Amino acid sequence: MKVNEKQSWAVSPSDVVYHFGTSGLSVAAATAVTHPLDVLKVRLQMQLVGQKGPLTGMGRLFLQTFKKEGPRFLYLGLAPALTRSVLYGGLRLGLYEPSKYACNWAFGSTNIFAKIASAGFGGAIATALTNPVEVLKVRLQMNPHFSKGGPTGELRRMISEEGVKALWKGVGPAMARAATLTASQLATYDETKRILITLTSLEEGFNLHLISSTVAGMVSTLITAPVDMIKTRLMLQKESKRMGSYKNGFHCAYQVMLTEGPKGLYKGSLATFARLGPQTTITFILCEKLRELAGLNAI
Repeated sequence: MKVNEKQSWAVSPSDVVYHFGTSGLSVAAATAVTHPLDVLKVRLQMQLVGQKGPLTGMGRLFLQTFKKEGPRFLYLGLAPALTRSVLYGGLRLGLYEPSKYACNWAFGSTNIFAKIASAGFGGAIATALTNPVEVLKVRLQMNPHFSKGGPTGELRRMISEEGVKALWKGVGPAMARAATLTASQLATYDETKRILITLTSLEEGFNLHLISSTVAGMVSTLITAPVDMIKTRLMLQKESKRMGSYKNGFHCAYQVMLTEGPKGLYKGSLATFARLGPQTTITFILCEKLRELAGLNAI
């Protein structure tokens, strides 16, 4: 959105609903498509906890788990994942434009640093509010027997055995990951679009959105993979007897580096890219189309 367009940014109730609704729906649709890869990513991140050694690749892990648990394992935790996508996705993408508007009003600029700050703010706030759903999702993905009682049964079990604070396990790294992810995704997407429009003949449309979202997916995967792995470990502490107790995100990163080596921070990174790349592309292309249909300006 251009600066002069932002000055007249509308705040009518219908525009607010469309603005956050298009964001939430686009993220939910992308999540539904890429959820099996998210399940594999979590399983890969929980390999050889506290140990060094050869890791099972994504393809081999898929075949082993498919044979043992059946095809339904690919959609473990789907209900909380979709719930979180609508809420978290709607907030983290939806808060980007208002935050950019605030930066322009306060500093008279929407340069790359303002875009990074705006996106990071939206991602952190969205995760802080929706962390319980994320904890529930990864618990169900890692433990197929939990799914017998459904998300509600697992939620009750967590609260009764671990207390309400268990719902915010890993919230620090989760906020850091979401801020980093959203900043790298949205700022990269927004800036790539600006550069391509300036230097090439591309205009708003599918080709521009496809190229920009692909670049954003690659950048965000490279930056967020270690933080995502730490977030998963913290959320699943009670589920792994080998894991021990991590005090916080920094302690977790230190322990992983110490016991599993630097490569430990990138466990599941291939699955992360295989999921985040297409998810980013689907999210932005669909979001732009929905915004167009709703009569909103492009991101």
